[in-house]
Amino acid sequence: MATKAADNAWYKARIAAATWNDKLKSREGASEVTGIDRTRLAYIELGTVIPHPEEALMLSDIYNAPELCNHFCSTQCPLGCVKVEPVKMAELEGTTLQLLKTLNSLDLPAIKSDLVDIAADGAIDDTERPRMEAILQTLTEASRKIEALKLLFLKQTGREN
Repeated sequence: MATKAADNAWYKARIAAATWNDKLKSREGASEVTGIDRTRLAYIELGTVIPHPEEALMLSDIYNAPELCNHFCSTQCPLGCVKVEPVKMAELEGTTLQLLKTLNSLDLPAIKSDLVDIAADGAIDDTERPRMEAILQTLTEASRKIEALKLLFLKQTGREN
């Protein structure tokens, strides 16, 4: 257990993958599997180096950790940090229940009506802005839950939906 890297997403994903691939128990073995230099892997796991996008994608695939792509995009990519929402993964049951709770709380007819009203003139004026912000916040929360479910599906099945 590497104490300095213990909270790092890249380290956690490698250690989780080591339960089914013994080579990933060490950085040396992971280096053989991934083709990434052992020292570079150490720096990534210690958080002193940000992986290149292609490394992030490869590690996500090799470790069967699709959540690493979201982690990279939402926390380490200069463009993604601005646009990509971080997704918190939980167990399938918890994620499904959270999504259902969010969907049950949505008042879709009201959202639809508000959107039609706001979009009718083709512009969002100052009086419509608070309603639009509330709609977007509600839909963003639902989107986070949907993305978490998609990541769990990908992690468990190993394929895109």
